[in-house]
Amino acid sequence: MSEELAYSIHLGSDKNKTTKAKKVAKNNPSGKTSFANNGIQNATQLSKVNKHNLRDYDNNKDDIYILYGTDNLYQDVQELYLQEFEEARLEYNSKQTREDRKIDNYFKHISQDKQKDLACELIIELGDMEFWNNKNLDYRMNMRYVYKEQVLDLMRIVPEFKVANAVIHFDELSPHLHLVGVPVKDGYKKGMKKQPAKSKVFTKESLQRIQDEMRACCIRSYNKVYEKNAILKQKQLGRNQDININDMTNYREMKKQREQNSKRLSQATNKANNLDNATEKVNNILNELKPSKLNKNNMVISSENVQEIKKLTEEIKDTTGAVKSVNDLNLAIKDFEHYAFETRQEVSSLKYQLEQKDNEIHYLKKELSTKDKIIDKLQTEKESLKEQLQKFKGFWHSIMSHFHKKICFDKDDNYKIVSDDLYKNGIFDNNDNEIANNIARRITILDENKQTKSKKKNNDTRF
Repeated sequence: MSEELAYSIHLGSDKNKTTKAKKVAKNNPSGKTSFANNGIQNATQLSKVNKHNLRDYDNNKDDIYILYGTDNLYQDVQELYLQEFEEARLEYNSKQTREDRKIDNYFKHISQDKQKDLACELIIELGDMEFWNNKNLDYRMNMRYVYKEQVLDLMRIVPEFKVANAVIHFDELSPHLHLVGVPVKDGYKKGMKKQPAKSKVFTKESLQRIQDEMRACCIRSYNKVYEKNAILKQKQLGRNQDININDMTNYREMKKQREQNSKRLSQATNKANNLDNATEKVNNILNELKPSKLNKNNMVISSENVQEIKKLTEEIKDTTGAVKSVNDLNLAIKDFEHYAFETRQEVSSLKYQLEQKDNEIHYLKKELSTKDKIIDKLQTEKESLKEQLQKFKGFWHSIMSHFHKKICFDKDDNYKIVSDDLYKNGIFDNNDNEIANNIARRITILDENKQTKSKKKNNDTRF
């Protein structure tokens, strides 16, 4: 059976600026939404992306791999602006008669323009958390070659998107690619001839085409690098990212809520159908009304028909309330779904970091165990050396005692000749020579003399 992999390509957007987001925020007590606002609108946001993508906030750069650009994303985008727009800026300035209309720095100019994004970020991921969970480091690192081809493929498929920087993050559960660049269009009639154009380059139709082509290229690259015959999981409709909702951490709870909301929606639909039937009844009642005998402009209605109309009014109120409730729930559900997805990504990242720490702890424990064994071995060797040293000390003590006795008391010249010869040839040192030849000298080895002096010093009492 062929291996199946999920694929996602996500374009950063400014969701908090949409009409829908503003509507949700207005009804929330906090006045805010959980919609992601991951578009790069200005220099401040670009700086944050630089810190995140290049791991500047924790100096943890070992787990990122730069495919394109440098280790300074912010500077890469600045240089891209000079490369792409400087000629157009100079041409625009040459046509201006007023100094205040000239543009000194186009990067800064766009950063202050609330209508345009300074840059865009694309995040590409092949394989989900379940797929990468049991893959070793070498297997993960080979994604460098797959994602390198993805960068080249994107440049070919979307030549208007000028890539400034591309890095792979290996410090999360699944290796994924961050691409930052600027979508550029030429031929503008108003303002500069050449301008950033996110909404023109990335339309609903173009994103669909880009996703389809990038999917095909990615699985082809993966199969080539890993020598596999894998296929991609089916793409979810209405998304520019293939993320299986079953992978979400809060999926079961969310599914339960969705079922409850679907039930409420069904009830609201039934009420609406009943309302249609009741409306038809009222129409029939009105059609059958007859003019009053006293005044032809007035109609006669029975008390029974009045009750029918009152009943209809209550059903209208009930149905309106149910529909309102369902609409509010739908907005809340969508908000919750997006928040759950963001949470799942964060939890996945934390899980991977925790696994990395566990592996590091396991390695350190193993290393510590090895060092303990080395210490035990050295301790054994030390005890053995101490034992041998004591034997040697005893032997040397006996030798020196024998020489001392023969030279000092027996007056044996032969031992005196041997002692002098040993001293002359450096075998006896000054201490040994004095022990052998001095009748007043106590027969001790040098370190024993030091210990004796130390004890005397410690026991010395001065009055």
